[in-house]
Amino acid sequence: MRTLAVLAATLVLACTEAFFPFISRGKELLWGKPAESRIASILEESKCLVDTAMYTTMQRNLRKREILSPAQLLSFSKRPEPTSGAVARAAEIMETSIQAMKRKVSLETQQSQHPTDALSEDLLSIVANVSGCLPYMLPPKCPNTCLANKYRLITGACNNRDHPRWGASNTALARWLPPVYEDGFSQPRGWNPGFLHNGFPLPPVREVTRQVIQVSNEVVTDDDHYSDLLIAWGQYIDHDIAFTPQSTSKAAFAGGADCQVTCENQNPCFPIQLCEEARPAAGSACLPFYRSAAACGTGEAGAPFLGNLSEAPPRQQVNGLTSFLDASTVYGGSPGLEQRLRNWTSAEGLLRVHARHRDSGRAYLPFAPPRAPAACAPEPGAPGAARGPCFLAGDGRASEVPALTALHTLWLREHNRLAAALKALNAHWSAEAVYQEARKVVGALHQIITLRDYVPRILGPEAFREHVGPYEGYDSTANPTVSNVFSTAAFRFGHATIHPRVRRLDADFQEHPDLPTLWLHEAFFSPWTLLQGGGLDPLVRGLLAKPAKLQLQDQLMNEELTERLFMLSNSSTLDLASINLQRGRDHGLPASRTGRDI
Repeated sequence: MRTLAVLAATLVLACTEAFFPFISRGKELLWGKPAESRIASILEESKCLVDTAMYTTMQRNLRKREILSPAQLLSFSKRPEPTSGAVARAAEIMETSIQAMKRKVSLETQQSQHPTDALSEDLLSIVANVSGCLPYMLPPKCPNTCLANKYRLITGACNNRDHPRWGASNTALARWLPPVYEDGFSQPRGWNPGFLHNGFPLPPVREVTRQVIQVSNEVVTDDDHYSDLLIAWGQYIDHDIAFTPQSTSKAAFAGGADCQVTCENQNPCFPIQLCEEARPAAGSACLPFYRSAAACGTGEAGAPFLGNLSEAPPRQQVNGLTSFLDASTVYGGSPGLEQRLRNWTSAEGLLRVHARHRDSGRAYLPFAPPRAPAACAPEPGAPGAARGPCFLAGDGRASEVPALTALHTLWLREHNRLAAALKALNAHWSAEAVYQEARKVVGALHQIITLRDYVPRILGPEAFREHVGPYEGYDSTANPTVSNVFSTAAFRFGHATIHPRVRRLDADFQEHPDLPTLWLHEAFFSPWTLLQGGGLDPLVRGLLAKPAKLQLQDQLMNEELTERLFMLSNSSTLDLASINLQRGRDHGLPASRTGRDI
């Protein structure tokens, strides 16, 4: 309720004539001339639209006592941390303002212009400042303390002192090729129904799924070479280096339409359209889809608009995590989350563990604090069967599937084991020193396992030797920022290797007599699959000994992901393949053939 009150107060201020940010630098510029006065009015209106939509979303969430749809479950796992949310809000205000200016100029001149064509550098700078984007576009101030010089910042900032934003959390994903938007600035491909691409309309993503990608659960082929653990590690590592949160609002900025319900493209709503034969009985004509949160911009130097401000780049998406293999999955990517994960009463630099449940004496992840509405499956036999809390980890997706939960749990235990051992060897160390040293070791182990054991098996040994090879030392000129095309498209190849079943084995690596095989949809967001399902060992044995799904051209993504994703008791569902395709359009990714020359 406190958050709601703060947002309501902010909304009142944003929608009044006394628009306080204009009192600061640039007041004369904005109100000095009629044209500039109109820009001030547009900025006021845009800020009001975005904040009203966010407030509407929060009100709707508070009225819901539990998650009622798969789209809400997906939104829960894509919910940004507060810092990411602040970046996204500022970027949405800036983009909404620029789009409004474009419409205004087009009406007055009867010409279609790029949104920033009519803006001077000074005015665009003020737009960035008033929207709240400017602080996130400036290079961070790198601390020069013993702690900061010895241990990397949790945000990944200042890893490279010459380029302190490179690889940091809450910065824009890198672009390897220019984005493709229908208006050249932010509208995704498929936004305007009559828009043609190479002379043809884009096919609906759901049709691409049904005709090209989807395969029946019953005909998937097992992989003769690799186990489920390889696939689980890939998903886990993906969650260490990339997280693109959804828009902070689930209501349209113009009009407040609920993105959960509307089938119209109204930013940030970008629903997945369904043809008549693909619609459920008496169901909607679309599947809900929310656009990714925008970033405040990008550029070669990582600080947008600070050179030629009249050339604002097209819409970019924010990475809420660091781009480094640094165990963000264990420790988080923001100071606030890191603080919630640590056990501050321990002298050994430990991470928090579950206070109630143990796995034969071993720790589980703690539950996250209650949030409205609760997202995870209820405890079996609990009165009312309301949905309950999820696990708290360095990444908010830790409860999505049991394999992810298992790896998060293993690394929680490993940190605490290392920390206790380090403290025993170095009794004089402070809790902070123990924590940071254990964190450094865990991060190094993530890198070793990924580069030694995972990547060569994905690329193949020859390709690995040619394109990666042995480590040759630190290169201060290499930008480590994860690319948009890798995070949004390329690294999602792993979805085609996910097996439709969750297999749990006994101590002899045979089918467990008390823990039957589950369909994947039965285990989404279900902490109790672990807590009351025999603990970690049966699940890890299954990951080690059972084969992954083989990726074949006619066997891409199984029905657990395309027909039963996050399925709840009301039978509504989502489609991961269609979400991936729609996300690519949302991010302005060019066609795959354009990347062959890179």
